Amino acid sequence: MENQKQTRIPNIGKPRVVIIGGGFGGLELVKALKKVDVQTVLFDKHNHHTFQPLLYQVATSGLETNSIVYPFRKKFDRQKNFYFRLAEVKKIYPDEKYIETSIGVLEYDFLVIATGATTNYYGAKDIAKNSLPMKTIEDSIRLRNRIINNFEEALLVEDDVKLNSLIDFVVVGGGPTGVEVAGALAELRNYVFPTDYKELDLLKMDIDLIEASPSLLNGMAQPAGQKAQKFLENMGVRVHTQTSVKSYDGYTVELSNGKQLITRNLIWAAGVTGCVLQGLKPEAVSKGNRYFVNEFNQIQGHDDIFALGDVAAMVSEDYPRGHPQMAPPAMQQGKLLAKNIKKLMNKQPLKSFKYFNQGSMATIGRNRAVVEMGKFKIQGFIAWFIWMFVHLMSLVGYRNRLLVFFSWMWSYFSYDRSNRLIIGNAGTEHPEIEKIDEVLPKKTE
Repeated sequence: MENQKQTRIPNIGKPRVVIIGGGFGGLELVKALKKVDVQTVLFDKHNHHTFQPLLYQVATSGLETNSIVYPFRKKFDRQKNFYFRLAEVKKIYPDEKYIETSIGVLEYDFLVIATGATTNYYGAKDIAKNSLPMKTIEDSIRLRNRIINNFEEALLVEDDVKLNSLIDFVVVGGGPTGVEVAGALAELRNYVFPTDYKELDLLKMDIDLIEASPSLLNGMAQPAGQKAQKFLENMGVRVHTQTSVKSYDGYTVELSNGKQLITRNLIWAAGVTGCVLQGLKPEAVSKGNRYFVNEFNQIQGHDDIFALGDVAAMVSEDYPRGHPQMAPPAMQQGKLLAKNIKKLMNKQPLKSFKYFNQGSMATIGRNRAVVEMGKFKIQGFIAWFIWMFVHLMSLVGYRNRLLVFFSWMWSYFSYDRSNRLIIGNAGTEHPEIEKIDEVLPKKTE
């Protein structure tokens, strides 16, 4: 390793904990290590944490981009044992105990993989190429650009098929993200776009939500999914359950029931897969690209390498496929891991992880949400208020909480969304309108 480029992280004579990924789990671990006598080093491809549950609101013009991101260096500027490097980790060398990154190599005493998950297209290359995912801040900006740009183009189109291809939306995936995106699009159609695009007949704007299972929100009790579907249908969203997408070429959505939908806007929210790294043995990785970990979050076959959150599969009787790929398990694992690293340093017995399920929730739009917290189940306005409060308090930084709070209040009382901006060219590219007639069949209901 002596001949390789170094990352210029100083050796301060303390055990070095290297964390890969600044998502919910990684962030919580860094924070919890503040009072542990270690050197904490965080690697991430971005210089900020993104609050992913609100990405859809950036995409649908409800929030400004900077209200859901927060710089790592700002977050931990007073944490003296913290070091950050903007880089991509390429490979792990477990025997030599170092990692290879895009800016050099670095040795570790303890390595924590908290790389999260990325969009899972289940091998459908055409969908991966032509759809719009919702996992990063760049994805949300691209989708916002596409929505607004398409409506601007729609003003210049006379043919109904071409018009519908621009302003119709298909959302795939009936989990919280898909439900929330569909609801936000319906609110744009019902409250915002009638003022912005007076020349368009917005009755022609169709929103279809596709879910392969029998009901929406499968992670929640059946009444929550049924209520969410009722909310969406009352808002004018067409919900298709027990239906999957077979293919999508950028215009035509082929459904498993033989029907076709025409759109240039297919939003993919149907699943995720873990972001694993090179270097560890293949048998340590599950089918869903998650590392098999024990009750202490140690990766199978390694005492000094750990995995957190979405990329960790802690298999148990209660969770045969690992814990839900959501923020709460990752955050709880991060807090406990900091304590267990300290115990390892002191040669003390480790504490097993026990997930405290704080519940699930999803919002469908103004005054509409579903919330489950143990035996407490509620829908409607009170659930919507609880959803807002929980998400507001979960944001990183007081400034971001204020920005989001005032944006929500403005939108609630004005029925407006002020962040309807096209930034850059991402999301605005697509084939010439004149060529669509050659590939588009007529629209079917």
